Amino acid sequence: MRPIIAILLAVALVAAFTFVSGCTGTDTGTVTDLRIGYQPSTHQTAHMTAMEKGWWQEDLAPLGITKVTDYSFPTGPPEMQAMLGRNIDIAYVGSAPFISALASGLDAKIVAAVQTQGSDLVLRPEIPYTSPQDLKGLTIGTFPPGSIQDTLLRNWLQENGLDPEKDVTIKPMGPGDATTAIIADQIDGVFLPHPAPAVIASKGAGRTVVASGEMAPNHACCVLVASGKLIREQPELVEQVVKTHIRATEYNIEHPDEAATIYSKKTGQDIADVQKSFKEWDGTWTADPNLIVGSVEDYARIQYELGYINKHLTKDDIFDLSFYEKARA
Repeated sequence: MRPIIAILLAVALVAAFTFVSGCTGTDTGTVTDLRIGYQPSTHQTAHMTAMEKGWWQEDLAPLGITKVTDYSFPTGPPEMQAMLGRNIDIAYVGSAPFISALASGLDAKIVAAVQTQGSDLVLRPEIPYTSPQDLKGLTIGTFPPGSIQDTLLRNWLQENGLDPEKDVTIKPMGPGDATTAIIADQIDGVFLPHPAPAVIASKGAGRTVVASGEMAPNHACCVLVASGKLIREQPELVEQVVKTHIRATEYNIEHPDEAATIYSKKTGQDIADVQKSFKEWDGTWTADPNLIVGSVEDYARIQYELGYINKHLTKDDIFDLSFYEKARA
């Protein structure tokens, strides 16, 4: 394992341990307090809509759920450490950090998609850009190793003849720290999910030079993950979770202005920046996991080649498509 990855995983484990002290759930018996992990990204607005409108509670109450609690994480790796510790039951998370956790022993499956694409490579206004070669010598802030953004960026650099270890300094950072750093001219650029690129642009601190869909067209990004325990012991609950997720996803597609308002209220993000993000990002909300199977399998291959995981993972290791099929039946 690379030293930096070992350090970051140790930090994530400390964060997960700290998080445990605030949890009231249990890993034994029937789940009545459903614990959902998510990140403050426009990618995961479906969760926020279901939470704001009370759909989680309304739809799951007939199945014995008396309380729905959500926990926010800055990036996917610490969220997956919390799931490894059995401290969340459901996760809205990037498919790449899920792959890393799965290879480390996580008992869980992807049961639905959340969205595709939706991240941007942003450079400070004064830095010229015509091709990936212009990134040589630059410092780029992005999510930690094992994340969607880190995996995509490193693979794209390699595809364009750049060594991500030598030609570019990739600095692992959360979205808030990375946004602050580029605004303060402490780094040359960032590769972050929306709405961060819109926020940076609105402050005149950077402009998008490459969208993630240009790096990997129609690539998978966030996914809906259910714990193995929940899948085995309360499958009807998992099916309803998927149904509610589909409901919220379709509602957001039909009501983007309301979705922006809900996101702004949940996160405190300026509504104008959220609306700008929705208009400019190249992402697409979708709940259908069949659309992302190939892309997620690619992440597993790339992470193996990067040395992030030490074994090959197959579609059957990663997905349980049956819940989406039942939800749509």
